[in-house]
Amino acid sequence: MINTLREHLSFDQANIIVESANEGKDLYMKGIMIQGGVRNANQRVYPVNEIGRAVKTLSEQIEGGYSVLGEVDHPEGLNINLDRVSHMISETWMEGDNGYGKLKILPTPMGQLVKTMLENGVKLGVSSRGSGNVSEDGSGEVCDFEIITVDVVAQPSAPGAYPTAIYEHLMNARGGMKAYELAQATKHDPKAQKYLKESLVNIISRLQ
Repeated sequence: MINTLREHLSFDQANIIVESANEGKDLYMKGIMIQGGVRNANQRVYPVNEIGRAVKTLSEQIEGGYSVLGEVDHPEGLNINLDRVSHMISETWMEGDNGYGKLKILPTPMGQLVKTMLENGVKLGVSSRGSGNVSEDGSGEVCDFEIITVDVVAQPSAPGAYPTAIYEHLMNARGGMKAYELAQATKHDPKAQKYLKESLVNIISRLQ
């Protein structure tokens, strides 16, 4: 069964470098797109040969004139939503065990948002979006991997990577654990998020 696979890397994990060109008119993010040969936060392992093949395919698409567009945050599915596009991938390559990429920030509404945050020192991460098969033997090894794009994200990727102070306040607040568990259970359920929002507003008001 082909799965939609997302792997998130924070600004520091991806070794992001922000570069400008064309007298400051163009802005780029350059760094690791996906890590090979290690067990990641999602307990998946991408063999280096799988990463290399996927990166080569994506690079050939770019060199052939195909525009590989990326979005802001964590879109559902593998389709590209044009109203949320913030950048395009201008280059991909392998360096050691990892797949690297260079993202050109576009002058779209979402691209302007990303540019403003980067220029003001906000550390944004990246999230690869692709498809593949995950072994069912417990190894977490991925095969038949294909990179669709790389998105720009704000939230950290490490397991339990909520800012420590906020997480501790949430866990210690009355109803905090309930809200946390609800957040985990309703990530993709818009109907349930209304109650979650009300719960969080009440908790946050008690923290002030």
